[in-house]
Amino acid sequence: MGDNKSAQQPDVNEQIKVRMEKLKNLQDAGKDPFQITKYDVTHHTDEIRAIYEAHEKELLGDRPAVNTEGLDEQQAREAVTADYNERRAIMDASPINVSFAGRMMFKRVMGKASFCNIADLKGRMQAYISRDAIGEEAYADFKKSDIGDIFGIKGFIFRTKTGEISVHAEEITLLSKSLQVLPEKFHGITDTDMRYRQRYVDLIMNPEVKETFVKRSKIIKEIRKFLDGRDFMEVETPTLVSNAGGAAARPFETHYNALDEDVKLRISLELYLKRLIVGGLERVYEIGRVYRNEGVDTRHNPEFTLMELYQAYTDYEGMMELTESMFRHLAETVCGTTKITYNGTEIDLGKPFRRLTMNDAIKEYAGVDFDTIKTDEEAKALAKERGIEFEERHTKGDIINLFFEEYCEENLIQPTFIMDHPLAISPLTKKKPSDPEKVERFELFINTWEMCNAYSELNDPIDQRERFAQQDKNAENGDEEAQHTDEDFLNALAVGMPPTGGIGYGIDRLVMLLTDSPAIRDVLLFPTMKSLDK
Repeated sequence: MGDNKSAQQPDVNEQIKVRMEKLKNLQDAGKDPFQITKYDVTHHTDEIRAIYEAHEKELLGDRPAVNTEGLDEQQAREAVTADYNERRAIMDASPINVSFAGRMMFKRVMGKASFCNIADLKGRMQAYISRDAIGEEAYADFKKSDIGDIFGIKGFIFRTKTGEISVHAEEITLLSKSLQVLPEKFHGITDTDMRYRQRYVDLIMNPEVKETFVKRSKIIKEIRKFLDGRDFMEVETPTLVSNAGGAAARPFETHYNALDEDVKLRISLELYLKRLIVGGLERVYEIGRVYRNEGVDTRHNPEFTLMELYQAYTDYEGMMELTESMFRHLAETVCGTTKITYNGTEIDLGKPFRRLTMNDAIKEYAGVDFDTIKTDEEAKALAKERGIEFEERHTKGDIINLFFEEYCEENLIQPTFIMDHPLAISPLTKKKPSDPEKVERFELFINTWEMCNAYSELNDPIDQRERFAQQDKNAENGDEEAQHTDEDFLNALAVGMPPTGGIGYGIDRLVMLLTDSPAIRDVLLFPTMKSLDK
């Protein structure tokens, strides 16, 4: 079996050797492609198609299709050929000249003329290469070219007999010699690891992958446009920090040589952005990388893109309105519809999002009413009864969260705001005036995933100091994700922060949802991968 396979697939090393030799021959002949520094591209492949179709409409607009009724096969063929030749003559009499460039993905040599397929940013285009048009020597060189080589092609547009818009080359230039062999196929589950490690090959081989990343860029552009329309200002804050706060996560640690200090990579953007609200900037946001020292799975990568925004003089209700409007705007502008499909399930972003308190969600999906449970002991007894694992240090608030994760998340497919979390798991959030055990917070769930997390921000420096003290205690009791007291942040709050609504969105998850991508690695150009053993 093994022998048969190698007979079909020539040794890659052998092929690479042949390509190196071809390059050397070109260099010896004074045709080193790597000495070329630029190429004048006038059109991309999609534009070539569009301008030719418009030109055809103009010149051949009212021309009827060829009629072969009542003709035998031979006559019909002749009539079709005659019609094609007449159309070609009309079109070729006023040719459109173009110059485009890209990677050769396919080549078929047929004696004095050949076809090849060139891929650029916008798609693929067939080129017709004939010895008579480009000359003996250039044609001989072209015949020796390889799949993967990068060419510049100048010529005029025409439509082949089979109806494909193509470029009739009049001059071709080898711009880069590919010395590595492209895989035959580069998709399917077996190759995902390779696709993520060599994204450049993935982008060459799989046009739909390129489409995902074009869409990702568009999503971020539309978010900026949306926030710009609401007078938000984009800012940047430090990624290297002495105290990584603003979320429950383990940070990465590193060392700053010049100051001989250990520092951490940020896990969130929150505490710096709030300082800017104190400074009077009123509406700020940042889209940036954050780093969390945790595992990798289909929804988590240790470095990911977070967007956080803060708006003075509003609360979590204001954040709900903003979120709903923004998600709807993104669906309309990026997907063209508010009804999107993820993994075969239709998700409607056009309807008002459902609103449910965390306790009501637990009541609905687990049949337990935590509003009637008063003590930590009662809550723990309930968790034991339901087989939910908890730690000794956990309080009723932590148990509520564990119940929610166990019973509710899997049911939240359509957009749902889960509101009014327990105080214990929300150290930076304002208490609800009507119920001090709860806070003014929501998480938006879509397709069972948490899409964002928002608060009416805590602006009381005395309360905030007490909450930080509790977090410090949690850290001493073994909570590796606890936050720590941040004195400068407390100083900022003491200067005075207006009532503020704030929110954080995981951009990668949002992109997954809007591009129907199964894993976070599919929307990160270069996801974190374990090093291959050298």
